[in-house]
Amino acid sequence: MSVDCTSDTGCKTCDTVATCSQDEKERRAQRFIDTAMGAIGKKFMVLSGKGGVGKSSVAVNLAAILALRGKKVGILDADIHGPNIPKMLGIDAERPEAAPGSAGDLLPIAAADNLSVMSIGFFLQNEDQAVIWRGPMKHGVMKQFLGEVQWGKLDYLIIDLPPGTGDEALSICHLMGKVDGAVIVTTPQDVALLDSKKSISFCKELQIPVIGVVENMSGMLCPHCGKTIDLFKTGGGEKIAKKMKVPFLGRVPLDPAMVMCGDEGKAFVTKHPESPATAAFVVIADAWEKLLG
Repeated sequence: MSVDCTSDTGCKTCDTVATCSQDEKERRAQRFIDTAMGAIGKKFMVLSGKGGVGKSSVAVNLAAILALRGKKVGILDADIHGPNIPKMLGIDAERPEAAPGSAGDLLPIAAADNLSVMSIGFFLQNEDQAVIWRGPMKHGVMKQFLGEVQWGKLDYLIIDLPPGTGDEALSICHLMGKVDGAVIVTTPQDVALLDSKKSISFCKELQIPVIGVVENMSGMLCPHCGKTIDLFKTGGGEKIAKKMKVPFLGRVPLDPAMVMCGDEGKAFVTKHPESPATAAFVVIADAWEKLLG
């Protein structure tokens, strides 16, 4: 597997790429995706209407909780232009290896017991490198990440999408065919809530079940007195969930230690199990598993 914009994904099992029609390449690629995704129990997306709401933090910490419960979890970092998952899990220096006996498949990177990751970040020459790709190039890499990565048997595949409802989200929905659900992450202020409604509408338009809304940064825990400070107001996420008639999963307070954990490459819930923010993630994970069945 070669992750670049010229890859003829879909012909890894033959030596006649040049003679394959485009339709045949597409059919082969889809067969690889269907086979890989068929070994995964539940597949869902984590979306946000705008950047800066802590979507990747929510994805990482919920994945960590599920992994600690003994579930086999994969994270597909589908943010091509801002791949942060490797850094947040302390595996940004790793490079994927070829899967034994395969014709170009790669193994995801193990971030912890029961938790594996694939990201374009593993293929960048350095952390300053920008990925300057148009939609078709990103679509091609999504094909490879879904069909040419040996995810193995997973209970959950979490797809961490970039903000908005653009190419990456559309590619994932098109290629996977069936997405089991989506989690919408927002902060309480009006601007974030406005954009979160668009994410919910996107899911409804594409007939993707909305597992629920998570209100992140819902108050900040003062590191000195432990009281909650409503930096960005509170309650907006629940109001949007009610208005859009989707479940509300819960609120996660902003803990300053969460920022440090992300920079250190540690999942917050594993390093601070007694934090109120961790307790909030546990409640959300419980609701998540219940709604997913």
